[in-house]
Amino acid sequence: MPTTPVALDEFPIHQTPLSMARVASSDRNFYDRSYLNAHDRTGGTMLVTGLGVYPNLGVIDAYAAVRRGDTQRAVRFSDALRERDLHQRVGGYRIEVIEPLHRLRILCEHDDLGIDLTWTGAFPAVQEPPHLILAGNRPIIDASRFAQVGSWSGTLCVDGTDITVDPEVWTGTRDRSWGIRPVGETEPAGRANAEGAGGFWWLYVPLRFDDFALVVIAQENPDGYRTLNDAVRVWPDGRVEQLGWPRIHIEYRRGTRIPTAARLTLTTPDGKPLEVEITTHTYLPLHIGCGYGGDPDWGHGQWKGPAWSASDAYDLTEPAVAGRIPWGVIDHVAHARCQGAEGWGLFEHASLGRHDPTGFADWTAVAP
Repeated sequence: MPTTPVALDEFPIHQTPLSMARVASSDRNFYDRSYLNAHDRTGGTMLVTGLGVYPNLGVIDAYAAVRRGDTQRAVRFSDALRERDLHQRVGGYRIEVIEPLHRLRILCEHDDLGIDLTWTGAFPAVQEPPHLILAGNRPIIDASRFAQVGSWSGTLCVDGTDITVDPEVWTGTRDRSWGIRPVGETEPAGRANAEGAGGFWWLYVPLRFDDFALVVIAQENPDGYRTLNDAVRVWPDGRVEQLGWPRIHIEYRRGTRIPTAARLTLTTPDGKPLEVEITTHTYLPLHIGCGYGGDPDWGHGQWKGPAWSASDAYDLTEPAVAGRIPWGVIDHVAHARCQGAEGWGLFEHASLGRHDPTGFADWTAVAP
């Protein structure tokens, strides 16, 4: 049966001899997704949200989660992916592109969590290096992504409480990524997955300062071998300055792998050191209600049936929930200083299993 043309086919955006109804890869794990966060700096409120399209699974979904105090409220929407077009919407959730690469509007209509927020980029979006992770010889992540820092305005309503979002206070970061990564229902383990990598170590730090933005990315194998490495400074006129090989020192809370502070030592093109001191504040675990790896309640791209939605409130101090927090990627509000400048942004980190550079010998090891 031939593919039926879709609305996107009217535009000169094709990159393969296929209708835009299809993607070039037949991999079931192909995805196209946005991620956004917002926070009131040290005020204790943090939002993480996003929308994903999974063409080869026939699914579109979205999520939004807000942490206030020790409670994390999460709502999710999922439905069948029908004709692909320029509209990003599922259930009571949608993303409107007001000005590409600069202004977006996020709306969520739900009794437990209402969102009407407008994003304004503070600096140009920056393309990150390709991200490739292999399981044996099979790519399990093969993706492209761009990132941006900016500010938010509008309103939040969390469990009946209205919150005014002032752009002078509320800041955040966002990215869009597409390619291949594990999504949908769990695949059979197979040899590579059954043997495992022994550990996972990830760091992603986009920071907004008054005069520039920094984006630092690093991923390492258990022995410390760095498989992804990038550090750039973005200027208002769009210049992107490479900052060498980041040297990373993280301080963890005693008896945990929860970071409390970090020092990033970067190198400017003229060979001078550029140090960034970071203190972490409120954090939101992405695997508790947000659908990221290890979330038992819902995962991105899973088929939940037509017009599905769900809402949960998590007490992060409740033992069954608290015990899950260390076992996934965690997003922290970051307060940063760099050469006398003050900045805010995201400190996204995961340290699971063995990691020789920080002295974690196995899955049970924690900071002394």
